[in-house]
Amino acid sequence: MVTEIAQIEVKPGTEKDFEAAVAKAKPLFLRAKGGRGMELHKSVEKPSRYRLFVKWETLENHTVDFRGSEDFQAWRGLVGQYFASAPEVEHTQTVVS
Repeated sequence: MVTEIAQIEVKPGTEKDFEAAVAKAKPLFLRAKGGRGMELHKSVEKPSRYRLFVKWETLENHTVDFRGSEDFQAWRGLVGQYFASAPEVEHTQTVVS
């Protein structure tokens, strides 16, 4: 299992619209090949900063399957207008739980 962590900065004043768009997009991640869950977290100290956590079976499920899909284009169409800058994305694996 791989966790995608995307740090997303949104344009100030668009937070609620961004959150609504992510909620609308959640099914895109859940039906994706290898998609096993998604959560959006909002920073308390920096209210325009979010972290998107997506669980994937494999790294390739995200980087190849999802990013090469029409659902990825739909995701970006729903949320891209709110980005203040390009998201910073990394992938992690659990080593202690």
